[in-house]
Amino acid sequence: MKRIEITKLFNTPVDHLIDTTINVKGWVRTKRGNKNVAFIALNDGSTINNIQVVVDIANFDEDLLRRITTGACISVDGTLVKSQGAGQNVEIQATAIELYGEADPNTYPLQKKGHSMEFLREIGHLRPRTNTFGAVCRIRHNMAYAIHTFFHQRGFFYFHTPLITASDCEGAGEMFQVTTLDMSNPPRKDDGSIDYDQDFFGKQASLTVSGQLEGELGATSLGKIYTFGPTFRAENSNTPRHLAEFWMIEPEIAFYDIDDLTALEEEFIKYCVQWALDNCKDDLQFLNNMIDKGLIERLESVVKTDFVRLPYTEGVRILEEAVKNGHKFEFPVFWGADLASEHERYLVEEHFKKPVIMIDYPKEIKAFYMKQNADGKTVQGTDVLFPKIGEIIGGSVREESYDKLMTRINELNIPMKDMWWYLDTRRYGSCPHAGFGLGFERLMLFVTGMANIRDVIPFPRTPKTAEF
Repeated sequence: MKRIEITKLFNTPVDHLIDTTINVKGWVRTKRGNKNVAFIALNDGSTINNIQVVVDIANFDEDLLRRITTGACISVDGTLVKSQGAGQNVEIQATAIELYGEADPNTYPLQKKGHSMEFLREIGHLRPRTNTFGAVCRIRHNMAYAIHTFFHQRGFFYFHTPLITASDCEGAGEMFQVTTLDMSNPPRKDDGSIDYDQDFFGKQASLTVSGQLEGELGATSLGKIYTFGPTFRAENSNTPRHLAEFWMIEPEIAFYDIDDLTALEEEFIKYCVQWALDNCKDDLQFLNNMIDKGLIERLESVVKTDFVRLPYTEGVRILEEAVKNGHKFEFPVFWGADLASEHERYLVEEHFKKPVIMIDYPKEIKAFYMKQNADGKTVQGTDVLFPKIGEIIGGSVREESYDKLMTRINELNIPMKDMWWYLDTRRYGSCPHAGFGLGFERLMLFVTGMANIRDVIPFPRTPKTAEF
């Protein structure tokens, strides 16, 4: 008999299946009952909802039923009937059960009780079976699908940028090295330094922190592209907002100015949030009930409201005024400061009470590739600031002038010997262009209401953590 996924029993018409025999397979969430009847809550991962399996104990082997415990995997043949109890429309009256895999109740760690997020991170191989992480994983899939759909519908090309690179986009140097050399006894030059000429690529290579620079090459040939893939940062940070391995969405578009860019940022994030509201109702309702009581209301408010465009200078003035009026910030506020999350969230959550796109940042706190404004002090950078998150998108108009770009590179002493190809885009047919980067896990934090970024990716990579 062909298996039917449990989600189809709740989310598609099933009247034609009532009083017929069907097959479901999945993992036991709970089993309860009395000496005459047992009730098994079965879940197969396709939905947050469990199907109730009603078992007439007299018709089944006692030893088999004893071995069916929380966590066990079973196949059930049975008659689909309208449910007599509250909480579900249909249930299955079991006629045959096959036990695929047992779960020893003395050692299985996911018994029916509350588990802390910290504990669940220690059993990352099992936590997707929980309601919370099943919901997060399904929403993560939907968000990835929404991203590809959004860009495809608007004529963008999915552009695959390299994971292994010799360039450091951010200039921070916090990169994971990739090498085939024997690091216990590497070849050395006469001066004692490691001879990377003998390495696999003939030079020092690392895992990428961003696909942006290569993405710009795509934009200056294909017009508009986006990247969507893993990026890596060897930053020794243990905050709830940082990972060593994370996914980035980075569109790059030729002939865009600052207004085009901010419009795309707003349209994109609203599209993703609306997609979640339309396609992840059950999972969002569960997370709204169990994790964050204001989640759905917050998501709906983002879709309905216009984002504020706020120059950095005006934002600092608002923050300084808040300090004068008695508001306490941990970090100081002044023109030229790289605003902290607490500053960004104040602007979004308390002052404007809506998302903010901040523009025109001081050039000294932004990357070398951002286009300078006529004042010589600020650049055409954009950060999208969200409630509970702070910065969720960072972008800019890119500097298209070769001379201005080289001047900035020299001011910052950025080593460009391995980036001749990037500079060539400014020497041969340079064009105005812009782009942004969205950390996928930051988006997931907002959409799910989860508090820690380690809980919105299946297997988080953080300092001292790479078990799975």
